[in-house]
Amino acid sequence: MSDHAIALDEHVPGGHDSHDDASHGGIGKYLIVFVALCVLTMCSFLTYFDFWNDHVSKHASRALMMAVSCTKAMLVIMFFMHLLWEANWKWVLTIPATFMSIFLMLMLVPDIGMRQNNGFSHYSEERLLFAPDPPTIEGKEMEEAKQQLSHEGAH
Repeated sequence: MSDHAIALDEHVPGGHDSHDDASHGGIGKYLIVFVALCVLTMCSFLTYFDFWNDHVSKHASRALMMAVSCTKAMLVIMFFMHLLWEANWKWVLTIPATFMSIFLMLMLVPDIGMRQNNGFSHYSEERLLFAPDPPTIEGKEMEEAKQQLSHEGAH
């Protein structure tokens, strides 16, 4: 019977014969990842305080928060969902989904940006009248916009 057990072990591919925690690095790696997640959460939390906002621009804060969020998501996916130890098929699912996410973001950002009065684009008078949730505009700004529209219409 021991010969039969040895024969079965010869057919098991290397690295897949044990499913214990030692093959995934033990509890130490999970504790290190947990501490890293706590530190990254603290970094993104600190961006809300005035001492941070006095020295760093709003856009840099948002970029940092996005980078921290992506890093945290990657750590959770790789370690707690055990994808670090999965076969290479994970890339067949991950890479197309990543490209689709980037594509959708790039296609939707201009559309959302054109819906605001942000200095680059403005609501037309017709769109402002029929907008379901019109933006709050001060009376002075509304008068200036109407005057600008009347000057443009005269030319």
